[in-house]
Amino acid sequence: MPTDLDPTGLDPSGLGPTDDVVDPDATAESHPDVAFARVHGHEVAYLAAGRGPVVVLVHGIAGSSGTWAKVLPALAEHHTVIAPDLLGHGQSAKPRGDYSLGAYASGIRDLLTLLGHERATFVGHSLGGGIAMQLAYQFPQMCERLVLVASGGLGREVNPLLRLVSLPGAELVLPLVLSGRIHRTLGALTRRLAGVGLEPGVLGGEMWRSYTALTQPRDQAAFVHTVRSVIDLRGQRVSARDRLYLASDVPTLIVWGDRDRVIPVGHAHAAHALIPNSRLEVVRGAGHFLPLERPAAFLDVLDDFLASTTPATYSPERWQDLLVDGDGRV
Repeated sequence: MPTDLDPTGLDPSGLGPTDDVVDPDATAESHPDVAFARVHGHEVAYLAAGRGPVVVLVHGIAGSSGTWAKVLPALAEHHTVIAPDLLGHGQSAKPRGDYSLGAYASGIRDLLTLLGHERATFVGHSLGGGIAMQLAYQFPQMCERLVLVASGGLGREVNPLLRLVSLPGAELVLPLVLSGRIHRTLGALTRRLAGVGLEPGVLGGEMWRSYTALTQPRDQAAFVHTVRSVIDLRGQRVSARDRLYLASDVPTLIVWGDRDRVIPVGHAHAAHALIPNSRLEVVRGAGHFLPLERPAAFLDVLDDFLASTTPATYSPERWQDLLVDGDGRV
């Protein structure tokens, strides 16, 4: 169901169109410091706040837990919220290793187990949506609800720039394009533009934050490995569409912006048709970074979904029935 928003709303931070409302009474607990856990010998950074049913927020490629900065405090008022930096991202370690969806899903399972959480609602943005779906598939006993926000893994189409990163030799070009010198030059230019009132929009601001996180060789290598695990020159090469019927018993919310230029909104409609009893919300005037662009609207939809749905319960017998009944689906 489309959500109608005023696309002319201004973000007081200068990042561009937004409906953000800052709660002046937010507690320190709602704005947590970054914590670290050691998982399989690697440092994993994460934010944790609040008390109540567990909600896990999973960011996308080249992102971090900062993707959720505008929604985490309000969400933590009634929930335990965990927002990790995926390996290879943010302040987490960047080892030479496995950056596939399956490895990420297993890593989140292990982090939650380490923190003492057995089940959760998984909210995934972009690549994080693909990880959330993979986690619900690999570990269905852990998944209470599924929220897909401009999610990857639902169709081939994706922004051409990400396709280019998948090409052979991209790892040799990135150090030149993302050099510290270019970063400093563009940073100085951005500050000058800001001085005369010209700020980047939310998409530009998020792309800039992603860019500044990729100036070191290990960050660039992790970025390339992650992109290549899910994307090639033809587009997204990993799809969950043939297994979405398995989510029929899991309350599922699909949220998308109708102006998404990274992953087209058509993927949202296709997924909604394939997941029985799923809920679709298309936010008018919003792009790919919904939690940053339209945090209040996103929270309204998410809060209503959490309050109006009952957590899924896992049954091995039911899982077997779904597999038998779904045999041959495409």
